[in-house]
Amino acid sequence: MPLTRSLSVTSLTGLEDWDDEFDQENVILFEVAWEVANKVGGIYTVIQTKAKITADEWGDNYVLIGPYFEHNVRTQVELIDPVDPAVKRAIDSMNSKGCKVYFGRWLIEGSPYVVLLDIGSAAWNLDQWKSELWDSCTVGIPWYDREANDAVLFGFLTAWFLGEFAAQCGEERPFILAHFHEWLAGVGLILARVRKLPVATIFTTHATLLGRYLCAGSVDFYNNLANFNVDKEAGDRQIYHRYCMERAAVHCTHVFTTVSQITAVEAEFLLKRKPDFVTPNGLNVKKFSAMHEFQNLHAQSKARIQEFVRGHFYGHLDFDLDKTLFFFIAGRYEFSNKGADVFLEALARLNYLLRVNQSDKTVIAFFIMPARTNNFNVETLKGQAVRKQLWDTANTVKEKFGKKLYESLLVGKLPDMNKMLDKEDFTMMKRAIFATQRQSLPPVCSHNMLDDATDPILNTIRRVGLFNGSSDRVKVIFHPEFLSSTSPLLPLDYEEFVRGCHLGAFPSYYEPWGYTPAECTVMGIPSISTNLSGFGCFMDEHIADPTSYGIYILDRRYRGLDESCNQLTSFLYSFCQQTRRQRIIQRNRTERLSDLLDWKYLGRYYTYSRHMALAKAFPDNFTYEPHEPTAAQGFRYPRPASVPPSPSISRHSSPHHSETEEDEERYDEEEEAEKDRQNIKQPEVAGTVPEWRRRSKKGSIDASNASTTSTASIASTTSTPSGNSSPTSSLVEERN
Repeated sequence: MPLTRSLSVTSLTGLEDWDDEFDQENVILFEVAWEVANKVGGIYTVIQTKAKITADEWGDNYVLIGPYFEHNVRTQVELIDPVDPAVKRAIDSMNSKGCKVYFGRWLIEGSPYVVLLDIGSAAWNLDQWKSELWDSCTVGIPWYDREANDAVLFGFLTAWFLGEFAAQCGEERPFILAHFHEWLAGVGLILARVRKLPVATIFTTHATLLGRYLCAGSVDFYNNLANFNVDKEAGDRQIYHRYCMERAAVHCTHVFTTVSQITAVEAEFLLKRKPDFVTPNGLNVKKFSAMHEFQNLHAQSKARIQEFVRGHFYGHLDFDLDKTLFFFIAGRYEFSNKGADVFLEALARLNYLLRVNQSDKTVIAFFIMPARTNNFNVETLKGQAVRKQLWDTANTVKEKFGKKLYESLLVGKLPDMNKMLDKEDFTMMKRAIFATQRQSLPPVCSHNMLDDATDPILNTIRRVGLFNGSSDRVKVIFHPEFLSSTSPLLPLDYEEFVRGCHLGAFPSYYEPWGYTPAECTVMGIPSISTNLSGFGCFMDEHIADPTSYGIYILDRRYRGLDESCNQLTSFLYSFCQQTRRQRIIQRNRTERLSDLLDWKYLGRYYTYSRHMALAKAFPDNFTYEPHEPTAAQGFRYPRPASVPPSPSISRHSSPHHSETEEDEERYDEEEEAEKDRQNIKQPEVAGTVPEWRRRSKKGSIDASNASTTSTASIASTTSTPSGNSSPTSSLVEERN
């Protein structure tokens, strides 16, 4: 199926400006998710990073609702008394009836208020609530599915709280807006509609349940979306009750959103409703005061990774670390969905190319995917111990050498080099050298795997023959555990590790958004994504030449598996051919794209969806007029001025290219950066002003002047087609 653009267009400059005079004092926003103060997956990152911009916009009228888990609350939440009297009365009422509801501040940036519901305290209601869910919605939940049972408890408690809050507000009740994330929170939305609570609802799916299960089963998913019998497929996988909960929430909500265009198409076929909006995921982008600062962080973190490599490959350190590139793949251990299978195959082909062309580059590929282990690999720990022993020996000899040199210079004599080191020093150094001798190859896995014989990554490594041999130009390290700065093996946090690498590879087959390549981008690290990931499609839409900006987009939709492997191998090989200066230039360009992923801009999609939900739920008080996007909407980052327009010029056909040729490449960092900054429009020049206005109690439009808005709308309808005009001219046209 072709991916067509709809009303839920993800074009930043096609995004319409919001009515600045929208009255939020009389609206309270509740955001409901299982991952509020409870880190499970990517939704936690969405909620956490978006909290600041939402709290800044809504103030005390923004409250998050999530589950209560004591181990999370102790480290993440400051429990306080509710500020809003109605919230306090609602919590007291629920607590008096046997529930345990807590209120506090989530200790993250923005410090939003949170209401935490203890599902354990309400477990005695489970059978009764499951019966009510069946009677009202004909959705049955089996007794053995604990996760679905938790979703029922959480949903009923959420609906109870929303209803209690509405009742406690009395006649001066504000307009209530509730935003639910994923199927685990969906029961609360269903009940809010069934019970006819005065609540405007939004439901966001970050990945469809059935889509994730189908892709894990090695089916041609995207080319057969229209052909799936969704009820049968869900039943075959024993998730029909979960699928019903998700689909019911989608059809009950006032506004349905998803995180990417690729997921919007998936939801339309699997959940049988077209999303009203695409709300791309963003990040809190930390901009550095100087361009070279993130480059310095890269160098510092790279040096720490090199220290680990020295220990891991002791006895076989026959390659130049200054000419070694670090690639990595990270995420949940979904071998096919995350593209680990394609990445390993491409690494084997890259190894062949580098050996045949006698390249002096070495690639070390890290696989950071948590799996079942019982401890660190003894050989891996030994390598770090040997490295430390060598370092201590070198320091001891250095101190003795320095002391003798100092004493010789004090008496005004040049040192006799034959007397600087004695036999004891040479003996110590020889023993250290002999300790580095190793009979076995460096291990490909840093831990002892519980399922070594059936592990898909290890079995693929055995099949393609990447055993870290001396002749291999591609080395592999499988680290089946999340990174931590307290690890005795690789003491780095994930962010530090990413900064120290040269390239992130995420050739996913199923990736509704893709936070891992997005995090690489904001840290200035080039990455490989696919046209089946939300991130890849988003960046392809906004960048005329993604590769020159360090965003390599792999075609996994319209190419077969072998062709995709060849394309990925081509990306990796061309990256290996780059000089150090070219990599620095590319990192500068990659980091400049971080504004595209800032919640400061992407948060406006959520604003638009909230306005639509209020207008649908309270048509007498709010109104909206949707605008169909035109073909001219949207702007794409142009090709950088220093990149030659011809691919044949910008890519070398031979690995033995001239260094002087690269040094003569024209490049002006400030000039390029200024042009790129002009492509990120400030909110006040973001395009057409929609007809968003608050109605007075009598139904007349207030809060804005209609004629002024109309004039502004006409004046700002001019939009520049991508590639047909310079960034400066398009900006001037919009301002005029």
